[in-house]
Amino acid sequence: MQIDVYGLGFLTSRVTFYLWSPWRASALEHRLFEAVGKLPKTKQEKNPDECRLHIEDAETFRSALLATSRVLMGWQEEADHTERRTWCWLIEGDVDHNGYEHTGDPASLWAIVRVSIERGGPGETDKGEDVDLEGFGFRIWPISRP
Repeated sequence: MQIDVYGLGFLTSRVTFYLWSPWRASALEHRLFEAVGKLPKTKQEKNPDECRLHIEDAETFRSALLATSRVLMGWQEEADHTERRTWCWLIEGDVDHNGYEHTGDPASLWAIVRVSIERGGPGETDKGEDVDLEGFGFRIWPISRP
């Protein structure tokens, strides 16, 4: 399937959204995962240490990105007058000289959310904080080769 991640195009066999270590994940990470889980055409897997949602349809993936954006924009609006909240996706990938990740799987791209909170009022120094939401993210799988 052909997907678009904010202007970056990828050809992939599927995308998997993850909720790693659900007992440690923040409420925001749970809200993000639940928003994607409500979409049709997703296959869900639950294990004690992680939950997965597999998407094999480009339209469903587009809806998943929109759903996560809506949750994150709602989180931004929850800020009081002394906070400024922003967010962005971090996309990364590790690969060795043979095209495999450190786990021995074929190379994939991974995306997680980074949220930023800036506190401070007029006349105060800004106190900023960046937090990577490492409990939620998605994997763009490689194309399977016969």
